[in-house]
Amino acid sequence: MSAVGSSGGSGGGSGGGASGSSAAMIADNPFFVLGLSTEASRLEIEREGQKLLGMIELGFAGALTYATPLGPRPRDAEGVRAALAALRDPARRLIAELWARHAPPLVSEAPAAPSDDDAASRASAGKAMPRARARLGWGG
Repeated sequence: MSAVGSSGGSGGGSGGGASGSSAAMIADNPFFVLGLSTEASRLEIEREGQKLLGMIELGFAGALTYATPLGPRPRDAEGVRAALAALRDPARRLIAELWARHAPPLVSEAPAAPSDDDAASRASAGKAMPRARARLGWGG
């Protein structure tokens, strides 16, 4: 579909094209950029986009990142405008809906590094059930 190409501009384009990688199609999905569900109406999309543009202009910290299945991503005014443009086009919206509906769950924070408490709890679990590993066939 040639009508589904990415919007011009920075090349990162929130709408993405048919030739974009899977990671880009998920991370730059217009629904994730705007923080909306795929069932959002056109009016809800326009309102949220305008609200985010205002919040970004005022420097609100909560508007500067958005959650994706690949972890938090930076949000800027250009990305919000590109997302709005993508969702105004019915063909591009359909592709964005499909990618958003079948994406893994959102990750709003970067994964935490394992702590010493995690290692201690794993060690104590092995002591609490000494024969569990042998019963599972993992050695004795």
